[in-house]
Amino acid sequence: MEYVRFGNTGLIVSRLCLGCMTYGDTGGGGHAWALNEEDSRPFYRQALEAGINFFDTANAYSGGTSESFLGRAMRDLARRDEVVIATKAFAPWRRAPNAGGLSRKALFQAIDDSLTRLGMDYVDLYQIHRWDYNTPIEETLDALNDIVRSGKARYIGASSMFAWQFMKALHVSRSHGFVEFVSMQNHYNLIYREEEREMIPLCVDQGIALMPWSPLARGRLTRDWDETTGRSESDEYGKTLYNQQGDKEIVDTVGAIAHERGVPRAQVALAWMLSKPAMTSPIIGASKPHHLEDAVAAVTLELSAEEVERLEAPYTPRALQGMAGPMPIGGRVTVNG
Repeated sequence: MEYVRFGNTGLIVSRLCLGCMTYGDTGGGGHAWALNEEDSRPFYRQALEAGINFFDTANAYSGGTSESFLGRAMRDLARRDEVVIATKAFAPWRRAPNAGGLSRKALFQAIDDSLTRLGMDYVDLYQIHRWDYNTPIEETLDALNDIVRSGKARYIGASSMFAWQFMKALHVSRSHGFVEFVSMQNHYNLIYREEEREMIPLCVDQGIALMPWSPLARGRLTRDWDETTGRSESDEYGKTLYNQQGDKEIVDTVGAIAHERGVPRAQVALAWMLSKPAMTSPIIGASKPHHLEDAVAAVTLELSAEEVERLEAPYTPRALQGMAGPMPIGGRVTVNG
C-alpha cells in the first residue's frame, strides 16, 4: 500500500479509503444490499491487512449501525492511533425539528451520537455530508470549530457542494479564525467528471485533500453495460445516475483496455483516477473479497497517456449529480410533509 499526506495537513492516509456504507443493518432505513455485522467483519480485516488505514462512514448509513459495526471492528482488529476514522453529519436521524442539518444544536448532538456508536473519544475527520441551505455557514463553522477544539474531532471536511460554497466556507473560516475544511469528498469518476470544471481546480489551488465517492460509478465501470447486480437492482438512488447517452461507450472502453491489459475492469477505472495528481484517497466499496484485491492492485497499475486519452474521449457534459437539494424559498422548513 502507498500512503500520502492528507492535503495540507500532516495526517498520513492510505491511497485508498474503505467506504462503510456497504456495512450495516438492513432494517430501519438501511440499504437492502448492506452486509450484516458478521459478514462485514472480514472486509475490515482484509482492508487492514492490505495496509488500508482510512475508513469512512456516516451517521446516516443504515440508521447509524454502519458506525457501530466499524467501531467494534476497529476495537477488535486495530490500534486506534494507527487508523484514520471519518464520519459525516447532515441527514436527519428522525422526522422532527432539529434532528438533522448543520445547526449548532444538530451538530453537537450528531457528534456525540456518532462517538457513542463508534465507541470512540474522537473521530479523525468530521465531515458535513451536504450543504445546509437552512443554516448560515458561519453557525456551522463556529460549531465545527468548537467540536475540534473540544477534542471530539481532529480535522473537518466537506462533501458534494458547489465550488463557490466551498470557497465561501474557507473564506469564513479564515476571516473568523475558525478551523478550516481540509478535505472534499465529491462525486467523481470516469462517467461523471463535472467536478473537473471548478471544484477539483479549487481544491488543488487550496491544498485540499480529495477523496471522491463512487469512483467506480456504483459498479457501472466494473461490468458489461447490460449486466446487473443485487445492489444495482435495489439501489433506487443509483438508478438515477449514469444513464446518459455515451456512458456505455465509456464502460466499453474500460472493458477493452482491461482486456488488453489482462486485468479486471475495476483496476483500470481506479488506476485512471489515481493517475490524477489531485486525487488523495478515493473511497472504495467492497462486498466481495476481490473488490479489495482489485482496488489494492490498482494503486500500482500505471496507464499510458494513450490509454488515458481513450478512456476520457467519450465523455460528454451532463447535469450536476450528487448535490444537496435546491435552495428553499424564504425561511419555511417542512419536516413532516
